[in-house]
Amino acid sequence: MIKIAPKSLIDLEFPVVCQQISDLCITGPGKEKALKLQPYKTGNETLFGLHQTNEYLSSKTRESRIPNHGFETIKNELRTLEIEDSILEVGSFRKISSLSETVNTHIKFFRKFEEYYPSLYKTTAEVEYTKEIVDNIGRVIDKFGELKDDASPLLQSVRRSINSVKGQINSSFAKALTTYHSYGYLDEIRESVVENVRVLAVSAMHRRKVKGGILGNSKTGSIVYIQPEATYQYIRELNNLEYEEKEEIKRILKELTNRIRPFKPLLIDYQNLLCEIDVIAAKAKYAEMTNGLLPKITKEREMQLKDAYHPLLYLSNKKKGDKTYPQSIELAKDNRIIVISGPNAGGKSITLKTVGLLQVMLQSGILVPVHEYSRMCLFEKILTDIGDNQSIENHLSTYSYRLKNMNYFLRKCDDRTLFLIDEFGTGSDPELGGALAETFLEVFYEKESFGILTTHYANLKKLANEMPNMSNANMLFDSNSLEPIYKLQVGEAGSSFTFEVAQKNGIPYSLINRSRKKVEKGKIRFDRSIAKLQKERSKLQKTTDSLKTKELKAAQEKDKLEETNSRIQQKLESYQELYDSNQRLINMGQKVNELSEKYFQNKKKKELIGEFLKFVEIENSKRKKESAKQRRIQKEKEKKVQQEVKKEVSVIRKKKKEEKAKISEKERQEANKPKINPKIGDRVRLEDSRSVGTLDKIEKGKATVNYGMFTTQVDVEKLELVQAMKKK
Repeated sequence: MIKIAPKSLIDLEFPVVCQQISDLCITGPGKEKALKLQPYKTGNETLFGLHQTNEYLSSKTRESRIPNHGFETIKNELRTLEIEDSILEVGSFRKISSLSETVNTHIKFFRKFEEYYPSLYKTTAEVEYTKEIVDNIGRVIDKFGELKDDASPLLQSVRRSINSVKGQINSSFAKALTTYHSYGYLDEIRESVVENVRVLAVSAMHRRKVKGGILGNSKTGSIVYIQPEATYQYIRELNNLEYEEKEEIKRILKELTNRIRPFKPLLIDYQNLLCEIDVIAAKAKYAEMTNGLLPKITKEREMQLKDAYHPLLYLSNKKKGDKTYPQSIELAKDNRIIVISGPNAGGKSITLKTVGLLQVMLQSGILVPVHEYSRMCLFEKILTDIGDNQSIENHLSTYSYRLKNMNYFLRKCDDRTLFLIDEFGTGSDPELGGALAETFLEVFYEKESFGILTTHYANLKKLANEMPNMSNANMLFDSNSLEPIYKLQVGEAGSSFTFEVAQKNGIPYSLINRSRKKVEKGKIRFDRSIAKLQKERSKLQKTTDSLKTKELKAAQEKDKLEETNSRIQQKLESYQELYDSNQRLINMGQKVNELSEKYFQNKKKKELIGEFLKFVEIENSKRKKESAKQRRIQKEKEKKVQQEVKKEVSVIRKKKKEEKAKISEKERQEANKPKINPKIGDRVRLEDSRSVGTLDKIEKGKATVNYGMFTTQVDVEKLELVQAMKKK
């Protein structure tokens, strides 16, 4: 049984995650349920919840998208159904029908796509599928939420009578309107509506001449509103019919309510199901926002987080446009406890909270933002001591509260526990508090608990270095600027950089130097050694990363070169084989040509046949005896070579064709350039000529150009403008 204390959830800010998921729900009950999210009680429930969310998330990339699950809550309707002889309103039936129809749609959908969504199918399959609710309501209420005219024979008859009487009222009113208007008794507006009744707008001076009941008058008193006497009878009849309609509707709704009342438990299941789907959908949306996924869940006790992000920090930085640094951390049987040290503001607490929050999210069925190769297990207990827990109500100091908390940890922790402690042992005398913290850590180690803690105590760093299944870690810092890199380095303790950080923040060097003298030389040397080692580690890490990058690039280039070399070698071999084959055929052709030439000269057939047979036998003796299969392989090889050659030729031809097309396109553009017609007095020249002359005369498409020593006549189209004549 998994038990995670509410305090741990608060320490890890899990309620904030629940609030963000609640905001993504689309129904009121779903929002309420999301706010109450808790880690599941058993491992099977946890895995089932994770698979539900993962399947819903996968639907985003499938063609079979999950139907909309939105619904209106029916809490009030369910309360009404508990009361005997109660009657639901028409709007309530519309909500119940919509709820039932939505659930039926989901049940059918997951039944059809059970292979894609096995967990969601199992979720919906536990709820009964029935169309009886929808059919019962559909017979009485239409899709617009109105009571149908044919809900009962009496209602249909009454409504017909109502429509008939309304027609008679309108007819009698129109007749009175026409009559009194012709007498000139009505005001310009002629008619109005008072208390939903059509009335005549009668001038005050003529009010006694119009028969009917006065229902009011205008603010100025110049108009009196009168209901014509002719409509009285029909209105009384309409009131009676409307009363009958109301009574019949009441009877029909009561009968329908009694039909729906037995389905009350099922309707509760329906609402709970859609509420659960709403929360699952919100978890899937949250996974999209945070790049969450389902890591490998192992039965072995291990946690291997790669590129893990704190979801709250990630969303906050994403909103502001800032970068979020992922963390990689590993806990296993041979490395159960990690002691993180280093200066403040380096990311120790964030790393601690990232591990804890992701574990709690996972055990609540929420996908976590980690690399897909990450591995996680389920813990039965998660114990946290993070932040200043001073209790004013119980009159406890921070250290007293922490001691009380440690006592609880010592009693509860076991080999299925994950503990997370920030600033372990602080709040008391450094030496005495450090000694007590060391004892506590030894107990956690003996009980084989898994855990991560942050500290500045040297004795805890030393203990982590000595224990075989415990390790030190530090948050890397830039060795020059002392700015945090927000990257966890497992394997060695970190320096607090106390004096260095103080100097960087403007504390006078004289005060820092005086402080150094107050501390034991051994401790300073120890801390300085750690700091130096950490700086060297930082430099080494940068060098290693750089070398790895270069090595990877070199390997890629080597693979490319080998591939290119192999391809060239194959082509050379193929070309050589083709050349040898063609050369043999050329030699054979030359020999046949010689025989043919000799026969042409002497016309000796016998000699020709003899020499030809001799030539054939010589060629056959050179050939190796090959099987039919070998000959076929050789032919295929030759065919392949020929195809490659053709392909190369085709590429060359294509390139030449493209170049030719570019040249022709350029020529076409030159030809399409708008020509500037030269005028008399302009400086011109012939196309492709350097000699410039003056245009003296243009006549019938011929131009006379004066070059100084001589003149010539040419076509105007062949001239190019060099310089237009300057205007005086």
